[in-house]
Amino acid sequence: MDTFETVEVLLDVPLHGTFTYLAPHALPAGTRVQVDFRGRKQCGVLVDGVANPALDPAKIKPLAAIFDELPPLPAALLRLIDFVSAYYHYPKGAALFTALPTALRVAQAARLADRRAWALSAAGLADQPPARQRARLALWQALQDGPQTIHDLRAVSAQAPKVLGQWLEEGKAERAEPPSPELEVADGPPLNAEQQAALAAISDSFGRFQPWLLQGVTGSGKTEVYLHLIACALAAGRQVLVLVPEISLTPQLLQRFADRFPVTPIAALHSSLADGERLQGWVDAWQGRAGIVIGTRLSVFVPLPRLGLIVVDEEHDGSLKQQDGLRYHARDLAVWRAHDAAVPIVLGSATPSLETVANVEAGRYRRLLLTTRAHAAASLPQVRLVDTRLLRLNEGLSEPVLAALAKRLQKREMSLVFINRRGYSPVIACPQCGWTSGCKRCSSKLVLHLLQRVLRCHHCGWEEGVPRVCPDCGNVDIQPLGEGTQRLESAIQRLFPEARVLRIDRDSTRNKDAWDEVYRKVHAGEVDILIGTQMLAKGHDFGALSLVVVLGADGGLYSADFRAGERLFSLLMQVAGRAGRAEHRGEVLVQTQWPEHPLYLSLVAQDFDGFATRELAARREAHFPPAIFQALLRADAHEAHEAEAFLGQFKAEAAPWLGEVALFGPAPATMARLAGRERMQLVFECADRRALHRCLNQALPLLERLGRKAGRSLRWSLDVDPTEM
Repeated sequence: MDTFETVEVLLDVPLHGTFTYLAPHALPAGTRVQVDFRGRKQCGVLVDGVANPALDPAKIKPLAAIFDELPPLPAALLRLIDFVSAYYHYPKGAALFTALPTALRVAQAARLADRRAWALSAAGLADQPPARQRARLALWQALQDGPQTIHDLRAVSAQAPKVLGQWLEEGKAERAEPPSPELEVADGPPLNAEQQAALAAISDSFGRFQPWLLQGVTGSGKTEVYLHLIACALAAGRQVLVLVPEISLTPQLLQRFADRFPVTPIAALHSSLADGERLQGWVDAWQGRAGIVIGTRLSVFVPLPRLGLIVVDEEHDGSLKQQDGLRYHARDLAVWRAHDAAVPIVLGSATPSLETVANVEAGRYRRLLLTTRAHAAASLPQVRLVDTRLLRLNEGLSEPVLAALAKRLQKREMSLVFINRRGYSPVIACPQCGWTSGCKRCSSKLVLHLLQRVLRCHHCGWEEGVPRVCPDCGNVDIQPLGEGTQRLESAIQRLFPEARVLRIDRDSTRNKDAWDEVYRKVHAGEVDILIGTQMLAKGHDFGALSLVVVLGADGGLYSADFRAGERLFSLLMQVAGRAGRAEHRGEVLVQTQWPEHPLYLSLVAQDFDGFATRELAARREAHFPPAIFQALLRADAHEAHEAEAFLGQFKAEAAPWLGEVALFGPAPATMARLAGRERMQLVFECADRRALHRCLNQALPLLERLGRKAGRSLRWSLDVDPTEM
């Protein structure tokens, strides 16, 4: 036992710190191992550290297994996890295992496709098979040109695996990394002057850290700038990370990248992949085989040994922020990674987040503008407000909207009707007693899904059948109130029976190939009217689309969330930007009861900068981010008084050392009840980011002590830089 060495191991547990085990010999940091932890086998990762001297060596357990099918996790990934754990005040082990693909989180060796190539040894080159051994001769001749993958060699002969195995035993063949393909870049459309200026400026920053905001109107060709930058990075032998906010954007973007870089290996990483697919893409990126990685927020953790450029598309999008577990923001971590690797990062958006705008104003980021659409025949759409205060609506649609839809049908142009509510109706209600279909587990309403004849909660997933009579008074005349995508689809099909209508929301795109079918129908001219939610607002390019109709936008003006206006303006600008991207002039109609609202006036003028200047001034006056920094402490329990008591006790005990940090609450969360649990929260605020983090460092031991005292019925979480209250 004296020959064993102590090692420090990170585990996927909600506890800060490392755990000490015995290894049979020295092992490098990043090695995956199996350990016995509290009576069960768990996967662990070794990190640098010193064992607690108070530990009795006789009581330290040995490692149960050492996994060596892959190299140790790289130092850059471990540095990133160190930062993530410290900044978000989250256990380091849990943070690391969040970053890893599922197949590397389990306590067993990973199963991977063998991507290595086969090559002839010197002995094999000198030993040409006879002509009668046709399969062996064909393989030998194929390998004269250099290393080949098993996939390529199987095409030469089905006997390739057997023959190569024999040659390996005889010393005539050996394993090698496949040769990197020569860079091939297909031609794209010519860049205009603004795109060329952006490309030149960003290219000059290669090899050093520089954050760029590429702010371009919708359809201005930001992706084309990305593609030229990626070509520059690949030509220099570097890898590129591209983050996108939605899975639905990945297939279209992936195809465009594959067309431009036909021989460059591309890894696409998102939650729709099977565990094995995600692992293989992750490892291909880590081992340097994938030149480009395109993925959603979790891809920010993918190790890239030759990282040369990071692109964050639609950097303003809220889905880049993780809302449970490790509550990280992928955009912010991407900026940290770019700094750590000394590479440029491009944040692209037509409506950048106010945090990014503030960083530009402070001189930390540099801004590049694309003010015109890239397509020669395209121009920005005309935005008009339809005042519905004195208009009668037919299934939520005004006469000007119906006339505009009819006009597009006559001209054989495509229209989009946008409403950010899926289902048939947001709620069903009883006009006699006022009953509404509320969720039993959440402080929200059950949405009517008429096709399935169910009421469904879009927050916790609860479902129940549609009642035949009012549960409170027995009235048989219960009715749906408001419109959702399903109701609009039914209404538009009835109002325009000749129209080919396609609904796009999370219910209609659950299947893996749903988006491929959407693109096929749209580009084949098989759709007249699209009906959809915010899934259609981001990055999609439907060239024949000339009319966008926006319904139900006013709801975003009533929110208590100080970010609601920013989100609404961004969403409306994005969805408006789907119109008029090709030769058809675009028109956008927004139904509203508040046509004089400043937000709508900025939308009509398509004046993001004016909106952002006004909104930032209001945030500074009200002491809201980005003028100050926040952290959110949330507690939830079966009873609200339990969560409130926990937060109240914390606030009382923390008061002596808060210093310049202000603490507000306890108060109910915006969604006060979720999945059967009552939620309360405290908000930390401070103008000094470092002071806020010093306070949170002091808060953690107190929170852990109070959490143990409260027992398992209470849960708490800390969210640094929250985006949802």
